[in-house]
Amino acid sequence: MTGQIVFDPLLPWWLVASLGALALGGALLALWRGLSGWALRLLAGAVLVAALSQPSYQIENRAPLADIVLMLVDQSASQQLAERAGVTADTADQLEAQLNARPNTEVRRIPVGDGEGDAGTQLMTALSTAMAEEPRGRIAGVFLLSDGRLHDLERAPDLPAPMHLLLTGRSSDWDRRLIVRNAPAFAILGEEVELTLRVEDDGATPGDRSTPLLISVDGEDPQEFNVPIGEDLNLPITLPHGGLNVIQFTVPEASGELTDRNNTALVQINGVRDRLRVLLVSGEPHPGGRTWRNLLKSDSSVDLVHFTILRPPEKQDGVPVNELSLIAFPTRELFLEKIDDFDLIIFDRYKRRGILPSIYLDNIRNYVETGGAVLVAAGPDFASADSIYRSPLAEVLPAEPTARVVEQGYRPKVTDLGERHPVTAGLQGADTWGRWMRQIELRPDRGEVVMSGADDRPLLILDRVGEGRVALLASDHAWLWSRGFEGGGPQLELLRRLAHWMMKEPELEEEALWAEATGQTMRIIRRSLSDDVGAVTITHPDGTTDEVPLSEVSPGRFEALFQGPEIGLYRLEEGDQSAVIGLGPAAPREFEQTIASGEALKPLIDNLRGGIPRIEEGLPQIRNVREGRPAAGRGWIGITPRAAYETLDVRQSPLLPAWLVLILASALIVGAWLREGRN
Repeated sequence: MTGQIVFDPLLPWWLVASLGALALGGALLALWRGLSGWALRLLAGAVLVAALSQPSYQIENRAPLADIVLMLVDQSASQQLAERAGVTADTADQLEAQLNARPNTEVRRIPVGDGEGDAGTQLMTALSTAMAEEPRGRIAGVFLLSDGRLHDLERAPDLPAPMHLLLTGRSSDWDRRLIVRNAPAFAILGEEVELTLRVEDDGATPGDRSTPLLISVDGEDPQEFNVPIGEDLNLPITLPHGGLNVIQFTVPEASGELTDRNNTALVQINGVRDRLRVLLVSGEPHPGGRTWRNLLKSDSSVDLVHFTILRPPEKQDGVPVNELSLIAFPTRELFLEKIDDFDLIIFDRYKRRGILPSIYLDNIRNYVETGGAVLVAAGPDFASADSIYRSPLAEVLPAEPTARVVEQGYRPKVTDLGERHPVTAGLQGADTWGRWMRQIELRPDRGEVVMSGADDRPLLILDRVGEGRVALLASDHAWLWSRGFEGGGPQLELLRRLAHWMMKEPELEEEALWAEATGQTMRIIRRSLSDDVGAVTITHPDGTTDEVPLSEVSPGRFEALFQGPEIGLYRLEEGDQSAVIGLGPAAPREFEQTIASGEALKPLIDNLRGGIPRIEEGLPQIRNVREGRPAAGRGWIGITPRAAYETLDVRQSPLLPAWLVLILASALIVGAWLREGRN
């Protein structure tokens, strides 16, 4: 219980002061004029001014409040290394017991784990949140039990009390880590891309000068190299295939190092083609030729060579050859010497006229079998005696013409197999597509019929021949869709998919298995022409396996979600399909620096007069220190008692009751009047 005098003026203080000054002035005037009652006048004014300030004696009934000590216990991933987790937990228990044994002290124990995603240790964020929940005037100290590796120092709050870091880890700890300094997200197939790696030793290192480095691409058997420690290594790599390439770099665990979690780095690079080289061979000018040309020229990544026969040999118009403005095309160079430079060859309404000898066409057949791609857009010429089917190309074409040309309107449609094939799957609005007016009747020998036309005759057939691919479109009227005839159709999307499938783009493979990662979750996707697929076998980074069944989400597409329990490289297998995927960041922040250190927190702790003792040297004693005084020394750390309290009751008693003020003021005024009147 405490008491004090308080004032509650009836008028503003400036007005009370003015009245007091006026009373003082009147008394001084009376003194100057020699009036004997000037002192009584002054006392009367003082009584009235004191009454206006209304003094009271206030008595408070207070209850003391306990001091609060915040103890943040770091339980992040780096704190699980070696024996840190156990040592930290034991130290926290001992420190909590020591603080609870002190009078008038409460402890708030706050565990701090890893931040969301790859945010790392968020100690200052947790401290700010804890302070927002406690009265600032009761916080007597802050203790951090951590390795000092935090990632949100910029969020440190303004503290009213000392802060101390009880440092985990040992002074003899050392660790080796692999750093990927730069890795592109995309790389051009066939061209070298340079990655910069570095192997570093931290802490009480053994002094090794080199170490083995294992490099594995897509989970294949690794290659081993010997690399220096502490130096940047520029590594040239050529991607083996398009799409996602997962490259794993591993440094074997050394004897005595703190952890091998940072000895592996995953780099995921998408392989893309630089330029797609396409040779378009047109047998004669027609509206569909412009469609093919516009399609291929609209893609800036396509290099197009267009070979068009404008003047066939049988044309005899009497014009001397030396007066013709047409330029002879380098057929030998294209079809014999540089044919392998092309990714795709398109025959658009081409027929044999002797311009391309059989040896050229035979070379194209060999080009397909060794990995090339040929697309035939058939017109009436394909059903004639001059058809390119009557050439060495017949060995790679999937269907034989019956010599019949169907001249009637029909609406192209996707077959049941086509609903599952990536070239035609998901093409929207089939019921509203415009009609085509011509189709070449075919007799399929092999391949996959993905679209049909008049009377369900095969319209689009896809086939694999050796290492290459062949597509046969039994109509030259696809251009009607681009002109919007009867509403048109997805001509651009269909031809784009068709061209990219033939150029072996990974996203258009019929049988494929891949995964898409989001944090620690992967979406497993299996595409197949079969009605059913088996479960996917997932091999974890530690070698354990899981079987994950897939569900069909659309025709030919099966998916499943899988939560990876740890960061690293996962292998997926289903039948003859396999894939690899890396989960988690390439270099987790928690393992970038694993040696315990208080350097990051030292400026902040020094400013708060705290200390950074090592736990391995023993738990320091706790002392009380005054605010602003050093709060750490040899073998001890301090907290600042706050002496906070809670007011339970307040009572006020006026020092000048109204009746007393009236009597005193009246008596003094009358006394001054009588004294001056007597004189």
